[in-house]
Amino acid sequence: MTFDWLKRYMPRGLYGRAALILLLPVVALQLLVSVVFVQRHFEGVTQQMSREIARQINATLDPARANDPDIADALSFDFLPTSPDAMPEEDLRRWYDFSGIVVIRTLRSYVIGFERAHLVDDWTVLVWVKRGDDPLTLIEFARERASASNPHQLLVNMVVFGALLTVIAYLYLRNQLRPITRLAQAAEAFGRGRHVPYSPSGAVEVRAAGHAFLDMRARIERQIEQRTMMLSGISHDLRTPLTRLRLAVSMLDESDSELLARDIDDMQKLIDAFLDFARGNADSGQPEPTDIPDFVQRVVDDCARSGTPVRLVEIAGAGQVMLRQMAMRRAIENLIGNAERYGSRCEVSVVLTDKSLRIRIEDDGPGIATDQRDAALRPFVRLDPARNQDKGSGVGLGLAIAADIARAHGGVLRLGESESMGGLRADIVIAR
Repeated sequence: MTFDWLKRYMPRGLYGRAALILLLPVVALQLLVSVVFVQRHFEGVTQQMSREIARQINATLDPARANDPDIADALSFDFLPTSPDAMPEEDLRRWYDFSGIVVIRTLRSYVIGFERAHLVDDWTVLVWVKRGDDPLTLIEFARERASASNPHQLLVNMVVFGALLTVIAYLYLRNQLRPITRLAQAAEAFGRGRHVPYSPSGAVEVRAAGHAFLDMRARIERQIEQRTMMLSGISHDLRTPLTRLRLAVSMLDESDSELLARDIDDMQKLIDAFLDFARGNADSGQPEPTDIPDFVQRVVDDCARSGTPVRLVEIAGAGQVMLRQMAMRRAIENLIGNAERYGSRCEVSVVLTDKSLRIRIEDDGPGIATDQRDAALRPFVRLDPARNQDKGSGVGLGLAIAADIARAHGGVLRLGESESMGGLRADIVIAR
């Protein structure tokens, strides 16, 4: 697009863009009115008044009226004593006196014998005139006779009232934008798994969007609750017969019961995995300040004590991050367990910056092909051909649970290839 380069300089926030939309027309209108009015009105009026005063100067210095002493008094001209040495070398005016440019230019064009003009201040004009062999004449008259008085008043009024109306309009606009900002904050919080109080307000369209958001949030929460209750009930109902089977198997001979006991344990793990996935963050509590990397160190130490070959190899940065500790612990443990299942070693690293938290889990297993990484994050997807099964098989929920927990924290789970170990690299990246 032609104006793509302009997007880099535009405000990114809603308030900034609204202020820009408000200010641009006001400033453009004031500039347009200023230019048109100054050029068409003040300059034109100043030229007419300066030409008139030039004709009066010519009439006063006309040799035919030289014997008429009353003409200068009638025209309110004061003749002051002067000499060639007292005349300035160039026309003088203040640098910001733009109407003075028009006055000097007009007098130079119309006054016969014009030599110099000196616009001393806002009240007085001095003009030096030399005609032929006549002595140098210095004429003084009021500035208001040559140019429109107080031309800056228009600009001052425009700036003052323009700024005042802009402030009033911005205050009103801010009140209209505040409900949109509150809706965006509530939607962002819900996307990160937090439930913040919100009541629709503002214009009719904003209220409609707010009510739609509340309905959507209620439906999603109701669906999650129903799913959790359903799978919890199924899990509870299945555990009873599993317990009876385990008791019955324990009464058999060890040679006959070993395979049956393993199948029962696998069924128990499947039920627990389904329940963990369905439960999501429902039992994880509210986010709380969590010391990083102490939290990750405790998780790694707990996994190592249970026999998992894992260690924390890199720590960069320290501070606190708002985390649901139970959910994040589950996500890290799932990734470590996934690394243990398909590899022989696992390494964890933590990098904390002002903008993000990155928790990386790497293994030395076969990894996941690039074209299968998106599928690996979906629930109930198992990439058996790509991963060895020497240490048992899961149900395809470990990565899906970790990805859901990362999204609930406003982050993402990224899969890649480990440069140091050659296996899978899983990064949980959370914006601070």
